[in-house]
Amino acid sequence: MSQAAAAIPQKLFFKIGEVCELAGVQAHVLRYWETEFPMLAPQKNRAGQRTYRRRDVEIALRIKELLYDEQYTIAGAKKKLANELRAPGRENSDPPAPRAPVRSLKPPPSLAARFSTPPAPAAPESLPEKHESLKEIAKQLREILDLLDEGDKEREAMSGDKS
Repeated sequence: MSQAAAAIPQKLFFKIGEVCELAGVQAHVLRYWETEFPMLAPQKNRAGQRTYRRRDVEIALRIKELLYDEQYTIAGAKKKLANELRAPGRENSDPPAPRAPVRSLKPPPSLAARFSTPPAPAAPESLPEKHESLKEIAKQLREILDLLDEGDKEREAMSGDKS
C-alpha cells in the first residue's frame, strides 16, 4: 500500500480507536468511509464492536491518502481503489490511450429501413433551390457534429479529472 502500511503493528485485529490513531482520523470518519467504500468492511465481535484486520487498516490508510493527499473526491477514490484492488500492482501503470470518437453519418439499420422508401414527391424544385437546401442541411449537420464533439471533449475532460 504505502510506507504508512509498514508502520502498522503486527496484530491480528485492531479496535476502531487504534485504526483512528493509525490513520489520523476520527471514528465517525471511519464509519462514514465504511458506508462509502464497500471494500472497507470490518467484522464485528460478539459485543458488536468493530474489529479491523490488517487489510482493513491498509485500505483505510489508502482511502485517507486518496482523499486527503491526492485530493480525490469520494467517487473518484472509490473507483481508483476498486481498480487497485482488482488489479494489484497495476495502479501505477498508464491508463489506456483514449480512442477517438467514431461518428458515422449512416442511419442505424432500424431507421434506414423505416426511411428507405422515398417520400411522395412534393412540388418540383429547381436545381439551384435543391442545391441551396442541401447546403443548409449539410451546414446544420456539421453544427450538430461539432456540438457532439464538444460534449465528448467535455466528458473526457471530466473523466480525466480525479472524479
